[in-house]
Amino acid sequence: MADTTSGTDSTPTVPKGLPALKQQVMQDKIKIAQWLLRCITIFFTLIFLIPIVGNPFESYYKILLSCTATNLLRLHQRLPRITFTREFLQLLFLEDSFHYLFYTFVFQYTAPVTLVIIPVFLFALLHAASYSLTLLDCLGQNSWWGARLLISLVEFQSRNILKLCALCEILIMPLTVSLIFSGRAGLFTPIVYYQFLQLRLSSRRNPFTRNVFIELTNIFDSVAMKPSVPEFLRRIVRSIVDVMRRITPVHQQ
Repeated sequence: MADTTSGTDSTPTVPKGLPALKQQVMQDKIKIAQWLLRCITIFFTLIFLIPIVGNPFESYYKILLSCTATNLLRLHQRLPRITFTREFLQLLFLEDSFHYLFYTFVFQYTAPVTLVIIPVFLFALLHAASYSLTLLDCLGQNSWWGARLLISLVEFQSRNILKLCALCEILIMPLTVSLIFSGRAGLFTPIVYYQFLQLRLSSRRNPFTRNVFIELTNIFDSVAMKPSVPEFLRRIVRSIVDVMRRITPVHQQ
């Protein structure tokens, strides 16, 4: 016999406020941990950029460490079961969280560089803002309107923020070469970072690095074609364009 009350939800509705927030924390422990780590990343970035209190040098490596922990948790969410197979490694290399895990390992052994932490900070800001809205919704739709306004501003600029992250990732490549000559990085840093850039260009979830890279390639190409550009400079620019086109994923051209 059918239950005549089957249309009624038997799960008790938790009222908005601290009870709902507590339930959210208990249900999404990993996401809460990621949110806290991203807030820590933002905090230490501000200390690094505005060294009023604390040690900026130590803050730099704490930013990278918190980013490492965040991406390890994200990888655990995406690939909970570790298997020593070729298929697992292929999936691992496709994950954006693995890309930035790789990124933080590259710069753990170099001198602090502001440009390096910019994409880390911006990604932390975007994701922290997104989940902060979820937590605020638990407290009620009309709670913390000031924080909601700031979050809406971040989300409104999300596309520009992602483009800026992509641009930073690309500009860091020639920067790693210059760091060698200044003694702030090892000889293998550009080689290892090039592998990271290749992963970003091939990302299946975040096309911004690839798109910005192609845009830059087209800009350099158009500059090289201008009649006012000297011949020796045109050859240099065209050489750069050829290199950029060779490392751009073929299936995206």
